Amino acid sequence: MAISANRLELLQIADAVAREKSIDRQIVLQSMEEAMQKAARSRYGQETEVRADINPKTGEVRYSRLMLVVEQIESDATQITLDQARKKNPAAQMGDWIAETLPPFDFGRISAQSAKQVIVQRVREAERDRQYDEYKDRIGEIVNGSVKRVEYGNVIVDLGRGEAIIRRDELVPREMFRPGDRVRAYLYDVRREQRGPQIFMSRTHPQFMAKLFAQEVPEIYDGIIEVKSVARDPGSRAKIGVISRDSSIDPVGACVGMRGSRVQAVVNELQGEKIDIIPWSADAATFIVNALQPAEVVKVVLDEESARIEVVVPDDQLSLAIGRRGQNVRLASQLTGWDIDILTEAEESERRQKEFQARTQIFMQSLDVDEVVGQLLASEGFRTVEELAYVDIGELASIEGFDEETATEIQNRARDHLNRIETEFDEKRRALGVADELREVAGVTSPMLVKLGENGVKTVEDLAGCATDDLCGWTGKNKAGETVKEAGYLDGLDVSRVDAEAIIMAARVLAGWVEAAPVAPEGEEAAVADPAVGG
Repeated sequence: MAISANRLELLQIADAVAREKSIDRQIVLQSMEEAMQKAARSRYGQETEVRADINPKTGEVRYSRLMLVVEQIESDATQITLDQARKKNPAAQMGDWIAETLPPFDFGRISAQSAKQVIVQRVREAERDRQYDEYKDRIGEIVNGSVKRVEYGNVIVDLGRGEAIIRRDELVPREMFRPGDRVRAYLYDVRREQRGPQIFMSRTHPQFMAKLFAQEVPEIYDGIIEVKSVARDPGSRAKIGVISRDSSIDPVGACVGMRGSRVQAVVNELQGEKIDIIPWSADAATFIVNALQPAEVVKVVLDEESARIEVVVPDDQLSLAIGRRGQNVRLASQLTGWDIDILTEAEESERRQKEFQARTQIFMQSLDVDEVVGQLLASEGFRTVEELAYVDIGELASIEGFDEETATEIQNRARDHLNRIETEFDEKRRALGVADELREVAGVTSPMLVKLGENGVKTVEDLAGCATDDLCGWTGKNKAGETVKEAGYLDGLDVSRVDAEAIIMAARVLAGWVEAAPVAPEGEEAAVADPAVGG
């Protein structure tokens, strides 16, 4: 069958648009069909259900009017009775669509303009969808492009099949780009927006460095060496933690390369950013000591509950450990995920002396003993009167200069002291009107009951209705944008957020708000409380 020139031209246009915009040819043909349907409605009436079909092989266009088979006609333009439908198609049933062929027609100027707008709009939408679908799957990759223009410090990058933006704050400081420059960056986000998909890239993202190392170090690409964490001060200094899955391969040496060739390639890409390659360790203390290199560390003390670590360094190593403007300790903290406090040996010694004197005074006042006995107890590692009250009597008797009679007397005095305090707190609790039932909540102590009563929490229901922030406080921003710490009801009692959550849940169980989690049989995992129920 011969194809007329205009039909052939229609297919050629569809092919050219699909090729130029990198979209499916079928989408272009569908947009043309929609445009023709819109033009046909302007000819036959807007209420008419017109369908245009383009043969993808011949380019032939066929128009048809669709009529719905109904019992009672409400609109002559779109509906037809069953009897009339069966004259056209004997197999017609209620609810079927009957197609009636319409004669071809020539587009008027207005119809052609309208059809063109439909095609342009649909093609643009298809192009945007294609861009979004293509680049959303590339999030987390390094993407190459050329600089198209620079606007207010933001760099617009031509990726070939899309445009991306590197915002000014995502560029390495003092980095300058001009139109036509080649640029590599980390693609970290793709968003659908009104004006089309927005592709965001970064040269300051920590993962940009990790991906650069993966390109330069084959062992990372092959998975033999893993980059565990990265911390960057873009353009100045960075730390990267690496670990090898093969004991025969040194992860630091592999990342440095022969004569530093591998790490130097990354440094050059990042405008001379100095990079410390740190061997990663599952032991937090070891990893933090490594992360503070090149400073030497004498001692570390971990507080796992608050994710803080105290690091003691020689007096002459303090400035090296902290780094210029705190850079070294800040990067080490970011790398490890721990808050790091750095002390010199002199500062730590002074602080320990103060703590020793404070504990000695507590024992002297609480137990009514002289300074020598107080110092003996403090030097043996006892920190609180509670420890003395419940420690094994043999441990106390083994202290040099003590016998069993002396140990028993000290323990009795410790218990008497605790009983006096307990009585005082109980009287305060009663005076505040705190219910006796609140004492039954697991984890609640007498000092807590007084604090709760002072803050208006006097019944089990009151405590059950609290949130974790109510008990522990929270950190937020004030109107000036400064970070402020809001106090909780139990501030000063050394109650962690985990403890507070457990207390609130115990109160809800006691109040009958929730059911207690069943205890799993030995050897099986314990049942987990419903996470949806929480403070």
